[in-house]
Amino acid sequence: MYSLVEENYLKALFNLSEKSGEVTALELSKHLKIKMPTVNSMMKKLAEKDLVIYESYKPFKLTTKGKKEAALVIRKHRLTEMFLVEKMGFGWEEVHEIAEQVEHIHAPKFFAKMDELLNFPKVDPHGSPIPNSKGDIETFNTSLISEFERNDVLKLIAINNSTLDFLNYLNSKDLKLGTVITILQKEPFDGSITVQYNNRQSEVFSAMVCEKLQVEKVTSK
Repeated sequence: MYSLVEENYLKALFNLSEKSGEVTALELSKHLKIKMPTVNSMMKKLAEKDLVIYESYKPFKLTTKGKKEAALVIRKHRLTEMFLVEKMGFGWEEVHEIAEQVEHIHAPKFFAKMDELLNFPKVDPHGSPIPNSKGDIETFNTSLISEFERNDVLKLIAINNSTLDFLNYLNSKDLKLGTVITILQKEPFDGSITVQYNNRQSEVFSAMVCEKLQVEKVTSK
C-alpha cells in the first residue's frame, strides 16, 4: 500500500513517460508543480521500493513493478469516471476531480464490484483505455483526425486532452464519443479542418483541436 503522494508521483511518471519511457526531473517538477529537490527526494524513496529507476542527473524510469502500481491507480481513476457518468449521470467534464480523490481508496473489492456493475468497460468516458485488475492496458488502433482527407467519414473514439476547458468546448459544439464526422475540407495553410456531423451545416476545427481528436475511419464517400 502506498501513500496518496506516492501514488500521484507514480501516475504522473506513467502518463509523462508514455512516449519516451522516461521522465526528467524538470518535466515532473513542472507537471506536479513541486520543486525539483522535493521531486528528487521522492524519486529516491520510490527507488528504494523498487518502483523507479533512479540515477543522478539522468531521467527517471518506472520499473515493471512501478508501471503496474501506476496502472492500478489509473484503473481506479478511470473506472470511477465511467461509474460517475454511466450510473450517476455526471457529465464527462465533471468527473475528473472526484475521481482524483476516489482513486486513492485501497479497496480492491470495491473497484471490482464497480467494474462488474459497469459490465467491464474497456475505456473511460473520454475514450482512454482502462487497465485491467493486473495492470495490463489494451491498446486501440485510432488516429488523429488531422491524418485523414476530404470526404473521409470518421467516428470519434477518444480525446487526447480531458481538461475542463476542452471538454466544455466539445460540449458547446455538441461533440461526443461515437459521433460520426465527415471531413468537408482541409486547410493546408493553418491545419484547420471543416467538418460536418449531427446534421449541422459545418464546423471548423482549428489545428489545435484536431490534434486532440482520436478517430477511426468508417468509410469514404
